[in-house]
Amino acid sequence: MLGKALAIFVFLMLNVLVAILLERKILGWMQLRPGPNRVGPWGVLQSLADGIKLALKETITPGGVDKFVYFAAPVISTIPAFTAFAFIPFGPVVSVFGHRTPLQLTDLPVAVLFILGLSAIGVYGIVLGGWASGSTYPLLGGVRSTAQVISYEVAMGLSFAAVFLYAGSMSTSQIVAAQDRVWFVFLLLPSFVIYLISMVGETNRAPFDLPEAEGELVAGFHTEYSSLKFAMFMLAEYVNMMTVSSLATALFFGGWHAPWPLNMWAGANTGWWPVLWFTAKMWTFLFIYFWLRASLPRLRYDQFMGLGWKLLIPASLVWVLIAAVIRTLQNQGYAHWTPILVISSIVFAAALVLSLRKPFTTPHIRALRRQLRRKAKQLPTAPDSTPVFPTPPLPAKALAAASKEKARG
Repeated sequence: MLGKALAIFVFLMLNVLVAILLERKILGWMQLRPGPNRVGPWGVLQSLADGIKLALKETITPGGVDKFVYFAAPVISTIPAFTAFAFIPFGPVVSVFGHRTPLQLTDLPVAVLFILGLSAIGVYGIVLGGWASGSTYPLLGGVRSTAQVISYEVAMGLSFAAVFLYAGSMSTSQIVAAQDRVWFVFLLLPSFVIYLISMVGETNRAPFDLPEAEGELVAGFHTEYSSLKFAMFMLAEYVNMMTVSSLATALFFGGWHAPWPLNMWAGANTGWWPVLWFTAKMWTFLFIYFWLRASLPRLRYDQFMGLGWKLLIPASLVWVLIAAVIRTLQNQGYAHWTPILVISSIVFAAALVLSLRKPFTTPHIRALRRQLRRKAKQLPTAPDSTPVFPTPPLPAKALAAASKEKARG
C-alpha cells in the first residue's frame, strides 16, 4: 500500500513538471512564439528551474493576516488533490516482484462520490486563503471560487447519474469494467459534454479562471502568496486537472482499456500496457485544457453563472430523465434500446452544443443594450469635422512577410 502511494505521488509530480512545460510550449506554438527555450536543451528543464526558484524565494507575509489560516490554506488545497487520485484505477491486476496487485491504491462502493467530495473540500483552501490574506482582491477571488464550485459541482454530479445507471455501480473500477465492450462516451454523450464543461469550471482554468482574473483581481485569491505557498496552490491546480482528466477517462473513455484498433491485439489489456493507454487518454484531456487557454477569452461573471444555472443544470436533469426511461426499457427486455439511446444521445448533445451560442447574460442587461442601440439609430449623424491635412506622397516600401516557422524561432 505504501509503495503504491509513493508511486502515485512520483507519477503526479513528474506529470506536473511535464504539464507546465508542455503548456508553455503549446501556448507558444499556438501564439507564434518560441516559448521557454533557455534552461536545458530546448528548454526542457524550465519547470524544474521554476520550482527551485520558488523554493529559494523569500517568504513574505503581509501584515494583518490570520497567520494560522494563511499558512494552512495551501495545504488544505493540496492534500485533497493528491488524495482523490487514490481511487483512480490505472490498470488491471499485475505482478510486482511476484506479488499480484491491482493498479489502484484503494476503491470504495461510492468512490466517484468520494472524489466529488474531495474536489469540493479543496475550495476551502482557496476561500480561507483569500479571507486570511486581509486584502480585498484575494477575498473577492475566494468568493468567486465558492460560487463557481457550487454552480458546477451540481452539474458535474448530475452528469455522473447516467453513468451510475448504466454501470450499475459508483465504484471507479466497476465503471471501468462495465466499458470493456463499449465506452460510455458513445452511449452517454450529453453526460460527457456536461462533464467536460464542468471540469474546466471546477478547476478554475481558462476561460473560467474568474477567481484569479488578472485584469480584474490582480492575481485573485493568491495575490498575497509567494514562495512555496504560492507553489503549493499551483501544484494543487495542476493535480486537480489531472484528477478530473483521469476521472473523465475512467467514466467515459474505458479507463485503462485499449482504444480501437489496438484492442484487437490479445495482449493490449494485460500487463503494463493499460498504464500507457490510461496515461495517453489523460494527456488528451490535458491538451484540451491548454488548447482552451490559448483559444478562448475569459467569460464575464454573469455569463459564467448563467451558463451553469440556466443551461448545464437543467440540461443535466432532462438528460438523466431520458437515460432513466431508456434504462427502464432495457430492464423490461426491450430489444432495441441501444439505437434509441445512441440516437437520443446524439440529438440531445447537438442541441446542448447549439445552446452554447445563446448569450447567458441577465435579462435587464440585454434590454438595456437593445434600448441603447435603438437610441443610437435615432440620433442624427453629424458631419465629420476632423481637419484633413495634406501629406506628401511617400515611396512605397514592401515588407517581407514572416513565415510561421521564423516567427516561432
